[in-house]
Amino acid sequence: MSFLRRRNAASPAGPDFDVLAMDPGDWPGVLGAGLLPAPDGSCQGVVLRYDLFGGRGPAMIIGNLPEGSPARERADDEAPFEVHQLMSALEMNEEVTCTGTEEVPVMHDGNLLIVRRVLCSEGRVACVQFDRSDGVLVTIASWERPITDELYQLLKPLPAEMFQR
Repeated sequence: MSFLRRRNAASPAGPDFDVLAMDPGDWPGVLGAGLLPAPDGSCQGVVLRYDLFGGRGPAMIIGNLPEGSPARERADDEAPFEVHQLMSALEMNEEVTCTGTEEVPVMHDGNLLIVRRVLCSEGRVACVQFDRSDGVLVTIASWERPITDELYQLLKPLPAEMFQR
């Protein structure tokens, strides 16, 4: 799969991996992006925030975290980093935990992905994760919207220029 490749960035200001997400031109709403920097200046992840409610708050967060990113580390019952980011962006202070996971097969560009549905204590949060062949973990957390198989068809690599200074 061509989107599952490591990229050597010309500038250390952005990630050295492809960021898999929905192109803002294909999806209504406002897109915000944040880079997670490491102390050495390398990129430890890219988190995209989609405001699909027309200025009333984010509806979806998509994280791309490479191997070794501290944001990937969590206890078994702890919700993923992206779920915490979503709750914080919604200004909701309640504690959300992971109550379980289930694996489901999903087709993407003619290839089979094994997607982990992360079950959360907050029922209005939907969360899925899958590992790419280059070691990047993709997590999608959404608020009051189910994550359906059709969403995976919208995922594609975004241009590196979006994440350069």
